[in-house]
Amino acid sequence: MSLNKKSVDDFNAKGKRVLVRCDFNVPLKNGEITDETRINAALPTIKKLIGDGGKVILCSHLGKVKNGPNEGESLAPVAKKLTEKLGREVVFVGDYNVTGQAATDAVNNMKEGDVVLLQNTRFRGKEETKPKEAGEAFAKELADLCDDYVCDAFGSAHRAHASVAVVTKYVREKGGNCAVGYLMQKEIDFLGNAVENPVRPFVAILGGAKVADKLNVINNLLEKCDTLIIGGGMAFTFLKAKGNEIGKSLVDDEKLDYCREMTEKAEKLGKKLLLPIDTTVAAGFPDPIDGPIEVSHVDSDKIPADMEGLDIGPKTRELFADAVKNAKTVVWNGPMGVFENPVLAEGTIAVAKALAETDATTIIGGGDSAAACNQLGFADKMSHISTGGGASLEFLEGKELPGVVAADDK
Repeated sequence: MSLNKKSVDDFNAKGKRVLVRCDFNVPLKNGEITDETRINAALPTIKKLIGDGGKVILCSHLGKVKNGPNEGESLAPVAKKLTEKLGREVVFVGDYNVTGQAATDAVNNMKEGDVVLLQNTRFRGKEETKPKEAGEAFAKELADLCDDYVCDAFGSAHRAHASVAVVTKYVREKGGNCAVGYLMQKEIDFLGNAVENPVRPFVAILGGAKVADKLNVINNLLEKCDTLIIGGGMAFTFLKAKGNEIGKSLVDDEKLDYCREMTEKAEKLGKKLLLPIDTTVAAGFPDPIDGPIEVSHVDSDKIPADMEGLDIGPKTRELFADAVKNAKTVVWNGPMGVFENPVLAEGTIAVAKALAETDATTIIGGGDSAAACNQLGFADKMSHISTGGGASLEFLEGKELPGVVAADDK
């Protein structure tokens, strides 16, 4: 996959209608936005296009629209927040058809520097291009509204949806530019280059619950990194594959052979594969998740039959922190334990702290590890925190992302 893509700096938007696919999939409570991270992340690209004198048309999905449009997933609160942050009115087109007459009229009335936000793209029901013809028609209608297209929605870049990838075909047909925004560019620079062209030593840290979610990531990263660290719930399948007693810990028995294969692969390639040497155990999962819990620490090959491993132990924290010390590039995806519980967050905190203290380029691959860094107060110490959980995982797998592929090469 070529990572050298045309960006918003490579064409002049003056007087042009520019459709920007953003990721405004923000959490809402009683119609209020509870986390503005994704809106803030989109601002540099929007401001650049406004500054150039472009007519900026924004679109995004919000929520997992399953049963047709509903006001609870309307982008109206986003338009209000953008108006506040940009210091100019963002005209909201509330039409559930997304690209209907109301959108055409709003765009026709735009002057240079104006901003219009279309309704939730998934209200159309054809965003996912099933059936294909319907998605194609929607993509063509989106392209009819604009002269140029910018994708700045990394969180959706792994989906070949109408507003992410298909629209580029129709914009290109009429001679328009298909570029990436600043947020997408940053993701490509950090995540893409970390995996394809890392400064070494390159350490990858994987956590989270299931091995199944990260099969291809483990396989791909073993070929690219120098040291692969595995913690979190997925470590127990590796430990069991080695013949360890893991008690009531989470395990994926169908993946034991895979874990043995990966262990052999690491040896064959001369890569370090680090697993927990001790474990924080309890009689069961905390209920509620952040409730008080009694824990003890045991060696990872001596987990009692009636105990469940819920975090890495103190010796493992040191081992993992040591492995990071001399790294030049570190990619981290997935917590080391049940980080939502203060008692079981110690392992995740130790890893975040080790990353915060290293001189390496540190890249957090979205999802729970990003949430952990934000919650634990380490976000500003990381080189880059990815905005896309699923997209960053697919990048780490070495997959081509439709939203990246669809942009023009430089």
